[in-house]
Amino acid sequence: MNQKNQILKAVNFLKAGKVVAIPTETVYGLAANALNKIAVSEIFKIKNRPFFDPLIVHISGIDLVEQYAISFPEKAKKLAEKFWPGALTIILPKKDVIPDIVTSGLPFVALRVPKNKITLEILKSLDFPLAAPSANPFGYVSPTNAKHVAEQLGDKIPMIVDGGKCDIGVESTIVFFENENPPAVLRYGGIEIEEIENTIGKVKINISSGSKPQSPGMLDKHYSTTTPIKPLQNIDKASINKDKTGALVFGKYLNFLPHKNQIVLSSEFSLSVAASNLFEAMRDLDKMNFELIIYENFPNQGLGMAINDRLKRAGTS
Repeated sequence: MNQKNQILKAVNFLKAGKVVAIPTETVYGLAANALNKIAVSEIFKIKNRPFFDPLIVHISGIDLVEQYAISFPEKAKKLAEKFWPGALTIILPKKDVIPDIVTSGLPFVALRVPKNKITLEILKSLDFPLAAPSANPFGYVSPTNAKHVAEQLGDKIPMIVDGGKCDIGVESTIVFFENENPPAVLRYGGIEIEEIENTIGKVKINISSGSKPQSPGMLDKHYSTTTPIKPLQNIDKASINKDKTGALVFGKYLNFLPHKNQIVLSSEFSLSVAASNLFEAMRDLDKMNFELIIYENFPNQGLGMAINDRLKRAGTS
């Protein structure tokens, strides 16, 4: 199906209150009309997602923010102007037009303009925004191509819009603006903290949630493989079954495991390349019937912070 037909078909399904998988530059999303409570409830049902975990609302442009948010502080506007369309989500006090099911009853809405031509065309063809978490069963590794979505949710949704591989490969960075409080980063993601602070000054970091998250991606256990996954520094190399252990490594192979058991995320030691390959590599290792997957910690800077965050949450038991 050509791109134009994909867009038309997706728009028709979404107008009819259906749930459709859409591509973004971060990960694939499971999208429905954010203003339609019944359609949104289908997202939770299909993903088996708990209702206390809020959703991100996707819009086609910065001009729509004030339709859905009560206020749009100057610093939030600066971030939106610099990084939208892009891998940045901004949380603002919500207007009543956004149903409580979308925000898990919280008085705030998470807004983002995705940087994907197909999905932006879909959004521009609709007169409502799209609520869209990642298009995978709740708690599992996020999908970064249409095949990942088809493998797990293909029989539960009428359409997967195929936009190829996601460019960034990890979810958006989330920044929370609560009244007069300083902005807080609630999730590391595709926009680096340094870039955010260069734009609006210092931000708080508040990425742990407990059991009632203020935004998506804050639950302690998330992005998980079926196979147990642990950091290399917590492993006693002498006690593991080397033939039954897989590894995710940054730039070069570990010398104590067979090369065929390892996936190198970026032979050039590029954090952006590693991020774009991360979730696919986790899925591939998960299919190889290992007893354990181990991973190296990444440099804790830039996109490395987002990669480390995903791996740490994946390994939480």
